[in-house]
Amino acid sequence: MNQTQRALVKALSDHGIDQVKLQAAVTTANEGDKALADVLVDQRIVSELELADAVAEAYGLKSVDLVGYPVDAAATAKIPAALSRRHKVLGIALDDLEIVVATADPGDVLALDDVRAATGLLVRPVVVARDELTKAVDRLHRAETDLDDVAASIAADNIPGLEMLASVNAEAPIVRYVNTLIEQAIESRASDLHLEPSEKDVRVRYRIDGVLHEVETVPRALQSALISRLKIMASVDITEKRVPQNGRITTQMGTRNVDLRLATLPTVWGEKIVLRVLDTGGIDLELKSLGFGEENYRRFSASFTKPHGMLLVTGPTGSGKSTTLYATLKQISKPEVNIITVEDPVEYRLPGVNQVQVNHKAGLTFAAVLPAILRSDPDIVLIGEIRDRVTAQLAVEAALTGHLVLSTLHTNDAPSAVTRLVEMGIEPFLVGSSLDCVLAQRLARRLCSWCKEAYLPTSSELAAARWPYESIEAPAQLWQPVGCRSCASTGYRGRIALHEVMPVSEAVERLAVDRASAHEVQRQAMAEGMEMLRTDGLRKALAGETSLAEVLRVAV
Repeated sequence: MNQTQRALVKALSDHGIDQVKLQAAVTTANEGDKALADVLVDQRIVSELELADAVAEAYGLKSVDLVGYPVDAAATAKIPAALSRRHKVLGIALDDLEIVVATADPGDVLALDDVRAATGLLVRPVVVARDELTKAVDRLHRAETDLDDVAASIAADNIPGLEMLASVNAEAPIVRYVNTLIEQAIESRASDLHLEPSEKDVRVRYRIDGVLHEVETVPRALQSALISRLKIMASVDITEKRVPQNGRITTQMGTRNVDLRLATLPTVWGEKIVLRVLDTGGIDLELKSLGFGEENYRRFSASFTKPHGMLLVTGPTGSGKSTTLYATLKQISKPEVNIITVEDPVEYRLPGVNQVQVNHKAGLTFAAVLPAILRSDPDIVLIGEIRDRVTAQLAVEAALTGHLVLSTLHTNDAPSAVTRLVEMGIEPFLVGSSLDCVLAQRLARRLCSWCKEAYLPTSSELAAARWPYESIEAPAQLWQPVGCRSCASTGYRGRIALHEVMPVSEAVERLAVDRASAHEVQRQAMAEGMEMLRTDGLRKALAGETSLAEVLRVAV
């Protein structure tokens, strides 16, 4: 048994793999002149992921999970496709003097030397699972080949026509490339896919756990074909480029269907496309799983268990408002209750709920459809968003006439919802009478449970965070991101919600009638026990669920 095999066997033993099976695998490998790693996987002694961790430990390197990893397109392009396929290596990150190379076999010195010679850069290998690496190499270089094919067609004045762009034939290069982009976004757990045209190219970015990552750039010559293909898939007008448009795409990932919401926006360099990934397979619609603290959950649940009143969820775009409302509906949905929603668009289909999609072209707006909903004998009404005075007035009237109304509003915090409704033109006494509870929320990245690291915060760090010593004890330790293969070396995996729950008490109702400022409403709500978003975030940082820096990023 050579030195590398001994190190690998020791690493696997430390991970609890049976010693007898390991020794038998070594014997089989030596007798058959095969790689020990191949024998271990073929005999199912270890999984690909366990093997990658053990190999990394044996060589003193880091292991990386390519699923969800924000691969740098510039690093991938540095290594020729033929070399990448031959040696099964992939450039995943890049700086001025160094390229990070994913490999399943860091002992393959020849492969690393070839990469060094081809790029002229220092090579830093990281270990990845072999099956993940094979898929990534094939997918990324297939996308590169598809782009080359489309570019060659355009260079030869063979512009892709409507037949090719509308083709369901997966062999058409532009079809293959767009499908690859969408598949990669879904596999990377992206919530949004951005295609942003500039003077010289089109930038492709994925939003993963609330942060945008640039994945590649597309030559400007391909911009028209790429955008037209997406617009055809979403059934929107391919010839209209002057006004924003909205559409919906349904694609199949394995055995499940994934919906994507398409939005176009005319810019000076062409149309920007954003695809919102609506993957119900990755959404947990259990309220208690959304990060509510015990007291916040008690205050919030007291509002949606009432037979009437208005419950508002506030926050910026992408803060999880819709998910919270859907989880609330799921909890209160019963066979004896009639629930009707009006949304723009319907993001998730809920069983047992009557969902109406807004259609502006047909005149089916929030304001137009609400009277029809109220004539349909509802018990609970969900309004996707209160955007104008007419919608707000109808929502208030519905809450005052015995319906439970759930909706969203764009404000920075919970107390501002009261003043926002008054500013919209709703009579202050109606706001106080109808509004029962306001929930403000933000999404913070959740620390990776595998690699987060405890540390002792400094007094200056706590002072900068305005640590509320009067309500939360001084922390003996906090947690910070490190990065490992499980979290794509970011230190974070998934997100957690920060909440601010404000029940509308009689005192708050009086302030609304007196047209008090948001600051006065906030002061009264805090006197009644409301915790601000930042305070809830600091509690979660203290519990090791997120980091102090992440709380300060999303909640000032």
